[in-house]
Parts: sequence; structure tokens; C-alpha cells
Amino acid sequence: MLTFEQFRGRVSFSHEELLAHAHGTLVSDAPEGFVSRLPAPPMLMVDRIVELESRGAKGRIVGERDVRLDDWFFQCHFLGDPVQPGCLGVDGVWQLLGFYCGWAGAMGTGRALGCGEVEFSGQIRPRDSVVRTEVDVRRFADLRAKNAALAIGDATVLVDGAPIYTVKQARVGLFQNIRYADYPAASDLSRGGRLA
Repeated sequence: MLTFEQFRGRVSFSHEELLAHAHGTLVSDAPEGFVSRLPAPPMLMVDRIVELESRGAKGRIVGERDVRLDDWFFQCHFLGDPVQPGCLGVDGVWQLLGFYCGWAGAMGTGRALGCGEVEFSGQIRPRDSVVRTEVDVRRFADLRAKNAALAIGDATVLVDGAPIYTVKQARVGLFQNIRYADYPAASDLSRGGRLA
């Protein structure tokens, strides 16, 4: 476990630490409202964070994921022609932006808000080795008066060093008081809909 101060001072995170983050056990003294989480496997699209920096309202985060011959999506997408769905690469960009928000000190629960242009110029196959997702954070704003934070970034996804996707203007927000922590019980937050 890390203290919140240690978490904020780190520039890389191991797979074990990212799993702890997904389970909410990475930070021992999390301040009230620090509830952002990475998704747990199999939806976790990053095995480690290898670079993390902040430059005021801008920054950078780089994550890597090892390709596994038996990844769940190769078993169904497509039979006889296994390829990682491109949308999972975009989700990896959103996951890294959400992590960046929490690392930068924002409070709340993360949600993908969209992206601009997405271009696929390659693919990820079962015998590839490493997917690297490089995100340049173009804007980060902690909007505590509005109980929210926002990160906007441009990303390149590479497989074994070759760029295969670009994502422009990916957007993630952290919002307070939207977390459905009592799942599966029916409660005020058990239904979706438009974010206020």
C-alpha cells in the first residue's frame, strides 16, 4: 500500500499496484472522495504505467499491456481470425486518462466522455508482444467547485513499436456523488442516464 502522498509522487506503477487500484486498496489513507478506480480484469487494458508526469495543466501518461495468446477477446473476435477489438485500445486511452486524473489529485468517479477523431492503421494479433499507449494530456482541470475534473488527451497506440491507432481529443471526467457502491442493491444510483 501507498500513502496518498506517495501515490501522487510516483511516476510508474506495477501490474500488482494497478490491480490494487482497481480494487480500491492501493492507497492506505485515501482522502474522502478519492474513489476513482481502474476496471478490473478482464477489462483492464494496461499491465503497468511506465511514465507519468505533470506540467501544470498538461502532462503525459504511458502504459503498457502484454499481449496474451489466450486473451478473452481473441476467443470470440473473430472465430478463425483473432484480432483485438479497436474499441479496447480506445478504452485503454480512457483508462489511462482516468488514472491520470486521480494521480493529479482529483476526487470522484471516472467516466469516459468521448473522443474526437480515431484512426486505425493496424491491428493487434495473438502473437504480438506489447501494446504501448502514449497519452499526451493536453488539458487537465480540477473543477472542485463543480464537483468534477476533466482530462483531455491525444494518444498513440503502438504494438511492438509500430504505431497502429491514433486517438484525438479523448476526454475523461471524474464526478463526485455518482458512485454505485452498494451494487447490486436497488438504490438512488442503481440506474444510469444522463450525467448532470
